[in-house]
Amino acid sequence: MAYIAITLQVDPTNRVAAAGVYQKYKQPFLDTVPGALSKELLVRDEDVQVLHGFRSVADAKAYLASELFTRDVVGGLSPLLKAAPDVRAYDTV
Repeated sequence: MAYIAITLQVDPTNRVAAAGVYQKYKQPFLDTVPGALSKELLVRDEDVQVLHGFRSVADAKAYLASELFTRDVVGGLSPLLKAAPDVRAYDTV
């Protein structure tokens, strides 16, 4: 199993809108992305994180290059971000 953790710097006033982007694309992610297993929204006082679960690192990397991610998700979130997202991929052992 592999994970992508994306940390987003979002003002508290924009968090509802950011959560809306998450909700809008959660089911399409689970239904259409090869190897997608889970997607969770984690909210802290200082940031918002989206944790994606995949069958493999290759599936995770393919998602980062997909139109769903680059056009839809990034396009929807970009106006809400204070800084570039921190994207990290992890593999389990």
